[in-house]
Amino acid sequence: MSDLTDARTYGRHEPVAIVGIGCRLPARIENPTGLWQALLDGVDAVRQVPDDRWNVTAWAAAEASGGAANRRGGFLDDVAGFDAEHFGIPPAEARQMDPQQRIALEVACAAVEDARRSTASLAGTRTGVFMGAMWQEYPLFTQGAAEAIHAHSAIGWDNSVIPSRIAYALGLRGPAMGVATASSSSLVAVHLAVQSLRSGESDFALAGGVNLMLHPNTSVAMTKLGTQSPDGLCRAFDADGDGYARGEGCAVVALRRLSDALADGDRVYALVHGSAVNNDGATDGLTAPGHEAQTEVLRSAWENAGVAPSSVAYVEAHGTGTPLGDVTEAGALGTVFGPGRPAPLRIGSAKTNFGHLEAAAGVLGLVKAALAVHHGVLPPSLHFRTPNPRIDFSAERLDVVTEAAAWPDGPRFAGVSSFGYGGTNAHVALGEAPGSPSAPAAPDEGGPVCLAVSGTNPDALARNAARLAEHLGQAPGTSLSDVAHALATT
Repeated sequence: MSDLTDARTYGRHEPVAIVGIGCRLPARIENPTGLWQALLDGVDAVRQVPDDRWNVTAWAAAEASGGAANRRGGFLDDVAGFDAEHFGIPPAEARQMDPQQRIALEVACAAVEDARRSTASLAGTRTGVFMGAMWQEYPLFTQGAAEAIHAHSAIGWDNSVIPSRIAYALGLRGPAMGVATASSSSLVAVHLAVQSLRSGESDFALAGGVNLMLHPNTSVAMTKLGTQSPDGLCRAFDADGDGYARGEGCAVVALRRLSDALADGDRVYALVHGSAVNNDGATDGLTAPGHEAQTEVLRSAWENAGVAPSSVAYVEAHGTGTPLGDVTEAGALGTVFGPGRPAPLRIGSAKTNFGHLEAAAGVLGLVKAALAVHHGVLPPSLHFRTPNPRIDFSAERLDVVTEAAAWPDGPRFAGVSSFGYGGTNAHVALGEAPGSPSAPAAPDEGGPVCLAVSGTNPDALARNAARLAEHLGQAPGTSLSDVAHALATT
């Protein structure tokens, strides 16, 4: 009879360490180093809809129905490329996979590698996968063409398969859960991953979200809903805020209990001290934000963290730039974080850089805040010129970050908010990693360093080499010896 006493119970409030980050974002961002530089530089990645995304006829029909307010968004350069051979996926099956599945699989692997682990090392382990996704546009391309539907289509089109696809490819034995709470999906996924780690259900976790814009229908629908800015600029908390542009991308974080991360000497970007999820319930409308529920989710997350809200220096806001959304969110922030503050709460929104990544927006905000905590710098929020007169910034004790600034003195605590238009709200409480003695640097002898780069075929090898070169170019101070060691062991 097996020993059942090894079902360990872990502390409900143990911090969870962010030990790895994978991302693929507009402006050709494919790693956290590139993302951090883009944030510091104030990059606005919103642009015209690429010609290869959808055709003029489709747009003409949308405009005729009054649905196309703008032709801008935060687009990835390539959503079709996929190294199916690397994952052992037959070409016929790969063609039926929604590009969201393909990209999520690749970015999840990047998060594992950024955590300085090989994907093979996780096979058979209690690693959980929690992924948010929202739209299912890929099947629209088969309408009226039954011959295009394949035996692999059902699995390839199903968003709930995204985490299972990752678990299957890497041989992971923890829970694999898809999350669909609209814009809050990926931050709810992080919340679930933290719970899984704290309960002992998982020993390692991957959490994130993915969002692509493959067909004009959703953009037309969101425009008719009234969320889209006519010029594609998200002006969060600004007097001229009139919505946002949609965005696409994927981000995944690798998570461990802090005690395990410290025992193994992991690099830690930031700590998740607490999190909370709730719903607006009955408000003025299904999509109308709720001040009371937002206030409750903020307060609950920091109570879960055991940290006074007045100690929090920065919140990465939901920040959509919509007139009602910004006013409601600012009121909730002021209610929870305003009392007893020594200085105003700094706030910002990554939607001003990349558009609204919808199901992936929450985890993008989490990564931005984690990098800010890690580097001790607050990156700017864009397009803020005139404070929204419906928000009393002085009374609410709020201040939008418009220029990169050093983190205020004291412990680094940051919040991240993400609110779904169906009413599901999420907030995560972050803090800085504990100080740890750095490993002695390897002697720099000024000689050549061998960097091992692999690929399943010559084209894949060339792509991987190009990505490595780009990464090194973005991080000139990187130790080549450390890179060589990481490449040799992952």
